Amino acid sequence: MLLLIKNVEVYAPDPGGTCDLLIGGGKILRMEADIRIPRKYCEVIDGRNHKAVPGFIDGHVHIMGGGGEGGFATRTPGLPLTDAILGGVTTVVGCLGTDGYTRNMAGLLAKAKGLEEEGLSTFIYSGSYGLPLRTLMPSLEEDLLFIDKVIGAGEVALSDHRSSQPTFEAFAQLVAMARRGGMLSGKAGIVNVHLGDGARGLDFLRRIAAETELPLTQMWPTHINRNPHLFEEGIAHAKAGGFVDFTTSTLASYLEDGEIPCAKALRRMLEAGVDPGRITFTSDGQGSLPDWDRNGRLQDISVGRVTSLFPAVREAVQAEGLALETALRVITANPARILKLRSKGQLAPGMDADVVLLSAKDLEVRSVVAKGQLLMKAGRPLTKGRFE
Repeated sequence: MLLLIKNVEVYAPDPGGTCDLLIGGGKILRMEADIRIPRKYCEVIDGRNHKAVPGFIDGHVHIMGGGGEGGFATRTPGLPLTDAILGGVTTVVGCLGTDGYTRNMAGLLAKAKGLEEEGLSTFIYSGSYGLPLRTLMPSLEEDLLFIDKVIGAGEVALSDHRSSQPTFEAFAQLVAMARRGGMLSGKAGIVNVHLGDGARGLDFLRRIAAETELPLTQMWPTHINRNPHLFEEGIAHAKAGGFVDFTTSTLASYLEDGEIPCAKALRRMLEAGVDPGRITFTSDGQGSLPDWDRNGRLQDISVGRVTSLFPAVREAVQAEGLALETALRVITANPARILKLRSKGQLAPGMDADVVLLSAKDLEVRSVVAKGQLLMKAGRPLTKGRFE
């Protein structure tokens, strides 16, 4: 059946005025004023007092769980479908983290396929924190070539006591393999880089640019807002032509220790002259949020949530004074372009029908359409994961 959203204010993410959206076959079919379809052929949603925006892309989610830094009981749970729906997240990219052993690539791929069957669009990275990279096929290039859902590698950890402490040469070889595999497969071949609090910061990424022919854009460093030093490095990295990603899941202790809230970090980067197309937000959903003491001992552990993603964007608008279309890009058009998700991130005829309706008054997520299917209406999820 067709879905018709009437009289809605469109942010595609650029402002597009008020119009109707006709959805069918998983695609946006038409966007124009006063579309008339007999109601027996379609479901109609009244879009008055709402803003239609692209479905949110979360490019860093531990969909099958992560953690484990404090032993087996600290392994975090996998992503429930309802969390994604409530958060307006219609596309996720799954990754492994510290643990690439009890969590493995076969399980990650299976979880991604399961979430796809339940209504989301899903992709994955090959590997985990450590190098050599653990892949499904004999090499990363073959994963990219022959496994549709694999779009890159990661999250590979640098400047962190949990990393495998790779040499620069090993890291450069990984970036080269990702580039070759991406070129051959027509995919992004992006390397998702976890950055810890270590003093080396973005050093390996700077060396990639200085000592090899590989472009900065082959890497996507995340957690850039985790401390003031890394944040300042991130400004320089983005101005040099790279991408930077902020993490929306956080703890009060992280903020007390100097982590910069995403909304404030976005405003500060823009004020520093960073191209807004080089900045993204991801949630680190279902990843562990460990609380370490100064000697590296684990004090407590919590879990990230995809439901933190859009509230950080909303805060950038409501508290930091950014335009909605600017803030929206960090979870729509920007990750779609960086990850080469060509049918995602925008509202236009022919694009995937991933649409979120926000209340015009307070920008709360009210309805969610993913691949043309209505998953939430008027604040009420219409479906849930099989075992929720």
